[in-house]
Amino acid sequence: MAIPGFQDLMLPLLQIAGDAQEHHIRDVIDALADYFQLTEDERREQLPSGKQPTIDNRVHWARTYLAKAGLIANTVRGKFQITERGINILSKRPDRIDRKFLEQFEEFIEFRNKTSQPEAIETFVQQEEHTPEETLQTGYVSLTRKLAQDLLERVKLCSPQFFEQLVVDLLLAMGYGGSRKDAGEAVGQSGDGGIDGIIKEDRLGLSQIYIQAKRWEGTVGQSELRNFVGALEDKRANRGVFITTSQFSSGAKDYAGRIQKNIILIDGEQLAEFMIEYGVGVIVKETYVVKEPDENYFSEE
Repeated sequence: MAIPGFQDLMLPLLQIAGDAQEHHIRDVIDALADYFQLTEDERREQLPSGKQPTIDNRVHWARTYLAKAGLIANTVRGKFQITERGINILSKRPDRIDRKFLEQFEEFIEFRNKTSQPEAIETFVQQEEHTPEETLQTGYVSLTRKLAQDLLERVKLCSPQFFEQLVVDLLLAMGYGGSRKDAGEAVGQSGDGGIDGIIKEDRLGLSQIYIQAKRWEGTVGQSELRNFVGALEDKRANRGVFITTSQFSSGAKDYAGRIQKNIILIDGEQLAEFMIEYGVGVIVKETYVVKEPDENYFSEE
């Protein structure tokens, strides 16, 4: 089954705590994963940031909301216990506990009002399965994808000379090449049999990488890649990077994987992603830092 939303986890979590014993959050996560019969893949599924399993994040937020409503209380590091209010709620056998249910408690309303902008509350309620972190990270992924599309459109409109310089800037940002001057002299100067340039693999120049950098509208096929490999043969070179603003055909990808030479293919989508990752052609518009309590700092053990 699909991973339950964090509001779907509230009642089962409270029921686990209903024995009035202390429970460690890790044990509860595993118990809830078993209760909902999650597969191994579902247990390992990560948030968009890749920094935490989705089920872990949702259980943590379910615990937070129950605690803010006074149904459970955090005891020591990583542990919590049901409260008298929580026991009373369970005795009434509710069919479901969610945000709306918790609004009967003043403590929860105060927490909600402090952590939510009024105009954002309704939007968040409509996404019942998503935790605040998921909503934030999903928005970030969406903005990044749009940025990548915008970058690629701009790259396709730039001149061949500008594109060559962009390739230089990107490779340098990724740690390749010597100085910017060296790299700039290399790329765009050769034009020799399918090779657009040569750049140092490291700052010491112990090895060289041959580059094909082309703005392309159509799909790059196997024949274009064969020409590049042939040019590498003439140079007795074993390493090459083929960069294009379009995409590679399945035949070209298969060919690159079969030959003995180490050929890296970078299509337009990957090019834009690398530009974002290494800060080429982009600037920081806004920065948001998400913090959480440092459990080690508050540990008195």
